[in-house]
Amino acid sequence: MSTSSLSVASLGTPRIGPRRELKMALEAYWSGKSDEKSLIEAARSLRAENWARQKSLGISVIPSNDFSFYDQVLDTSVMVGAIPEIYGWKSGPVSLATYFAMARGSETKTSDQACAHGHHEHGHGMPAQEMTKWFDTNYHYMVPEFAKGQPFVLSSLKPIDEYREARALGYQTRPVLIGPVTYLKLGKSKDTSLDPLSLLPSLLPVYVEVLRRLAAEGAEWVQLDEPCLALDLDPAARDALRQAYAAFSEALPALKIMLTTYFGGLGDNLNTAMSLPVAGLHLDLVRSPNQLSDVLKKAPKGLVLSLGVIDGRNIWRANLAGLLDRLEPVVKKRGADQIQIAPSCSLLHVPVDLDQETDLDSDLRTWLAFSVQKMAELATLGKALAGGRDSVSDILTASASAAAARRTSPKVHDAAVAKRMATVTTAMGRRTGDFAERAKAQRERFKLPVFPTTTIGSFPQTPEVRKARAAHTKGTLGDAEYRTFLYEETARAVRWQEEIGLDVLVHGEFERNDMVQYFGEQLSGFAFTNHGWVQSYGSRCVRPPVLFGDVSRPRPMTVEWWQYAQSLTTKPMKGMLTGPVTILNWSFVRDDIPRSASCRQIALAIRDEVADLERAGAKMIQIDEAALREGLPLRRAEWNDYLNWAVMSFRICASSVSNETQIHTHMCYSEFNDIIDAIGAMDADVISIETSRSKMELLDAFRTYKYPNEIGPGVYDIHSPRVPEIGEMTDLLRLARLRLADEQLWINPDCGLKTRKWQEVKPALVNMVAAARELRALA
Repeated sequence: MSTSSLSVASLGTPRIGPRRELKMALEAYWSGKSDEKSLIEAARSLRAENWARQKSLGISVIPSNDFSFYDQVLDTSVMVGAIPEIYGWKSGPVSLATYFAMARGSETKTSDQACAHGHHEHGHGMPAQEMTKWFDTNYHYMVPEFAKGQPFVLSSLKPIDEYREARALGYQTRPVLIGPVTYLKLGKSKDTSLDPLSLLPSLLPVYVEVLRRLAAEGAEWVQLDEPCLALDLDPAARDALRQAYAAFSEALPALKIMLTTYFGGLGDNLNTAMSLPVAGLHLDLVRSPNQLSDVLKKAPKGLVLSLGVIDGRNIWRANLAGLLDRLEPVVKKRGADQIQIAPSCSLLHVPVDLDQETDLDSDLRTWLAFSVQKMAELATLGKALAGGRDSVSDILTASASAAAARRTSPKVHDAAVAKRMATVTTAMGRRTGDFAERAKAQRERFKLPVFPTTTIGSFPQTPEVRKARAAHTKGTLGDAEYRTFLYEETARAVRWQEEIGLDVLVHGEFERNDMVQYFGEQLSGFAFTNHGWVQSYGSRCVRPPVLFGDVSRPRPMTVEWWQYAQSLTTKPMKGMLTGPVTILNWSFVRDDIPRSASCRQIALAIRDEVADLERAGAKMIQIDEAALREGLPLRRAEWNDYLNWAVMSFRICASSVSNETQIHTHMCYSEFNDIIDAIGAMDADVISIETSRSKMELLDAFRTYKYPNEIGPGVYDIHSPRVPEIGEMTDLLRLARLRLADEQLWINPDCGLKTRKWQEVKPALVNMVAAARELRALA
């Protein structure tokens, strides 16, 4: 990396490809339609295209090893040999079968496991590793699992191989690794007495060996991501950072390390970061713009500062002239050779290219920037800082004009919404009765058996469903024909649920493309892309809605579908809604008003829908808040503010109903211990949660809190193709009964079943109902 002029870095780019090529390649491999060689070649092609794209856009510090088949944390676990015994790996290279078993679970033993036993055989397979959210994003990572005396050994050369691959194509890259302290802090152990940071001394030699090999291949810089520096760290974590980077400096004094922080400011970790013997430090100046002045006061001469000024997590076009006003004095003070311009974090979290979006509103389109456009913005800033604003004057003028138009556009601001927001009171967030009153009324109304069974909402979106939706979108399938098709799918799902004996039914959500997009398409203030995909995990990609303006609900959104489904059965049919906090957290949100204001606008719209469902006869209404916890600020000092407005938003939309109407909610991937008070304050009658991968450990928070309401702990992992046996589910339910009273327990899967196949779902739900019956016989 040259320091003779100001450098422009990307930190990481979307790995899925402009047309989700990675998704297609992975799913073809998993289904047996392609082989390992084809998958590896598809990955190689995507990497080459990514490097070429960055080079052409003016990125001078291009990363390598930012690609992954599934997840960069899983890649790190494989790199350091942190592979739980259940997967059968002993030593040597880790097979793709084992890698994907860790990610997705497996119905059969992997080749590594079979080889460990000396032969190949079928078995009941293995569950996937636990999965949770990456800091406060909607990206998911596979949680590393550690044991006491955990051995670490270099078992994958992926970072070296991909650096070498880029070099062969003519690209001098900066390899990216997750830093060792962040990696350990992301992990967990079944042995609760084990502090993962205690494993650092045995982990560091593997990292040193990787860095040594990269340096031997010609790497001048390595990017080590330590987003843990944006968290509240205790003295032990800070000591671990000092120990790790001292070891790297001692072992490889000539190798330059760019210590990369993101998702927040350094705060009280600033002195620790400044004490580390690294050549560069990256700052997230989008999430924490005010930290720059403190850093400039303490940064030693010679430390390269990477300034993350382009938002790597949202899609709004930057006001480049405004950014230059902030950057020019910094460059003048420190010199161009000590400054890099970069996004706030990896561009993994934004779509690939806005140029594919030909159907967006013309005004809105001028306000947006995806990964390609953000890299162009970075290059523009670099040119202006190196050669003056005149060299890019036309681009700067267009940027300023777009920012001004957005500020005043009537497409953004709605006076009627502002007027309604002014009428919100705390009374709108209170049910008429407490839970005890409501529970009594609801039990008399529903007369459900102990351990009632249900599902979370969606059923498989089969190729036939997707094909019909695509045909309807293209106009080749008429409205009437499409509606008839959806009615038939719904009726089939309702009949099947009755046949297997589920107690509370769902309509299957076949009419919905996505649990957030479906609602956003019917609310004012939202827009949608055709190709704005971002990776959630593995091959799972989502197209977040674009929340660009004030939100209201022009008309009912779900009532007709609920009425049709309920007409098919005498059993309770849940009305299915997505909650305001999840809609907010799974959207690209406005950056011109507080998130709390947008959330309350959405809550008022959902409140109207809840009222309409109840008037139509719905007795159970589920308002999913799958993403409540992922919006939690990284610093505890900021938690109360977020939780107060998030919980109030949920209560606003849920509290207009009578005591007899049962409100359900669902949450995903959450460590509930630290937000259990807020969950209690939501006051949902029934909450369903993901617990199967944690073996019901997450219920400990509810037991300690003495949570009074009803709970449906997930009894099988819907993110894996495995069909759990009845015994597995009854074992989990026995663990649940140790933590909760029988009258509190519902039985359900971990999450919605949209991404699974019917041949997996049907036997799994049949087993689930059988497990419930076994428990009832024992109760």
